[in-house]
Amino acid sequence: MSVPGRPDRSECFDDVCVTCSDTAVAVTVLRLLDDGLAIVATGSGEEEVSVALVTAGVGDTILVHAREAIAVIAP
Repeated sequence: MSVPGRPDRSECFDDVCVTCSDTAVAVTVLRLLDDGLAIVATGSGEEEVSVALVTAGVGDTILVHAREAIAVIAP
């Protein structure tokens, strides 16, 4: 069943979709980019996420939900 505002399960690519499961993931900031973006280490590789809502630095552990950093949990 499709829920407005939520992606269909067919759009999810892993066993558990972070957005569908409403789970934040802890990642480590590797590099800060322009425009409030960062490259982070996920444990499965590197991804680009937004850090516009937090004050994060290289080496910080941040919580990310739907490619948006929502908290810094360890500097």
